Amino acid sequence: MLRHLDIRDMLIIDRLELAFQPGLNVLTGETGAGKSILLDALGFVLGWRGRADLVRSGAAQGEVVAEFQIAPDHPARAVLDEAGFPAGDELILRRVNTPEGRKTAWVNDRRASGEVLRRLSDVLVELHGQQDDKGLLDPRNHREMLDDFGGLAGLRADVGAAWGERSKAARALSEAEARLAEMRSEEDFLRHAVAELDKLAPQPGEEAELDQRRRLMQAAEKMRADIARAAAALGLEGAEGMLSDARRWLEGVTDRAEGGLDAAQAALERATVELAEAQGAVEGFADQLVFNPAELEDTEDRLFALRGLARKHGVMPDDLAGLAETLRTRLDQLDGGTDRIAELASALDAAERAYRDVAGRLSQARAEAATRLDVAMARELGPLKMERAVFTTEIAATDPGPTGTDAVTFSVATNPGAPAGPLNRIASGGELSRFLLALKVCLTHDDSGLTMIFDEIDRGVGGATADAVGRRLAALAEGGQVLVVTHSPQVAALGAHHWRVAKDVADGVTTSRVVPLAPAERIDEVARMLSGDTITDAAREAARALLSGA
Repeated sequence: MLRHLDIRDMLIIDRLELAFQPGLNVLTGETGAGKSILLDALGFVLGWRGRADLVRSGAAQGEVVAEFQIAPDHPARAVLDEAGFPAGDELILRRVNTPEGRKTAWVNDRRASGEVLRRLSDVLVELHGQQDDKGLLDPRNHREMLDDFGGLAGLRADVGAAWGERSKAARALSEAEARLAEMRSEEDFLRHAVAELDKLAPQPGEEAELDQRRRLMQAAEKMRADIARAAAALGLEGAEGMLSDARRWLEGVTDRAEGGLDAAQAALERATVELAEAQGAVEGFADQLVFNPAELEDTEDRLFALRGLARKHGVMPDDLAGLAETLRTRLDQLDGGTDRIAELASALDAAERAYRDVAGRLSQARAEAATRLDVAMARELGPLKMERAVFTTEIAATDPGPTGTDAVTFSVATNPGAPAGPLNRIASGGELSRFLLALKVCLTHDDSGLTMIFDEIDRGVGGATADAVGRRLAALAEGGQVLVVTHSPQVAALGAHHWRVAKDVADGVTTSRVVPLAPAERIDEVARMLSGDTITDAAREAARALLSGA
């Protein structure tokens, strides 16, 4: 709740400190005394968009400081935590403004943006007046208000979750259908390409092997003659025969050489072994040069087929096998696409049924809550001297969405037989004030920690009706905090705390001041509200009666 408001150099306020209390706080004063300035100043520190010329004439800057007390579970703590600000039991907002319009704000002594202030404002203060700038008149807010009244937040969350699942299933089906349509557009290509690749059956590394074999076969004729001559040179008519003769001749004289030929014989033995290996290699390679004359043509045909198919698909020959597998997978997906579409369609149908089920339960709960709200409003409108008015919560079908399938509108008929319509089009100023107050009483069923401000919501009513308005405001203030700007003595008399706003003129300078009223001073203020500038004894007596509740 709002505990302190410190205003310096704002409009006609030079310095003002206010300490508000729990319960019903009333502010009274003559028209033009500056009551609206207090709301302008509070709105300024809360980041509300309002008038720009707030700085008092001649001042270097204007400043407003607001101190709130917040409970451990107050929603302002979540806003502070998300924005990275420290949170404690006290929340201090400070904002300054220069004559040029530059604004700077702090939250708990840390610089803050206007957006952070406005987010805090949404959970700290709620302003109501005949203009209803918090949205009670806006049909776009009525559905959420009805849900809050009926305690349907959990069911509404279930609808949101079911809608999310339905949307997810719809996206999956749509994406699968798009993919299938894309694949169907290339079905002929896929089937032809896979068949062509399967027929050729390319293998990794095959192109290099074929190229090597082809070059070998192309050079075979010339190589074959040279290899034959090499084989003859190494054979019995050549190196092998001479090497055998040399070994035989040396063996005949070894006994008489006294070991002098041992090294030579060992070398010849090694040479014999190496020569045998050379002969074997030459003969083996010669065997490779023996092939069917048609083999060269077959090898070239396959090599050219591999290279041509690789160029066709824009890949390397070694990548053809992998391409075949990729295209085959896409073709399998195409062939199985119809089954997948059926599965996804079934999943969407199940999600749709689940959504419709929970949305139907929410619609039924809203209908029941609407009946209770209409009864509660009828109960509240009677004491406000509007017993002939009819408030109706209208529910109509709308497009499905995350909040269900219902459109909710609050409508009224001010007199029996009169056509019903939106609040702000049917009700007069005084009637509208009472409708809004009754609606707020019905909708406020727990203490959210909000400070509620009512700006002359009692305008246009008096007597017993004004007393009924005051009693509804006092009931709203129980266990919380309500600030009321009022011209009604009946409402002022019901306040737990009373401030008087007055305007002073000194040396040609006008300033506004706000003073808390003691019990005796409250009598004079209520009497002034009853009788005007001249306060009579009868007016004081009537004020005492109002203040005593008689």
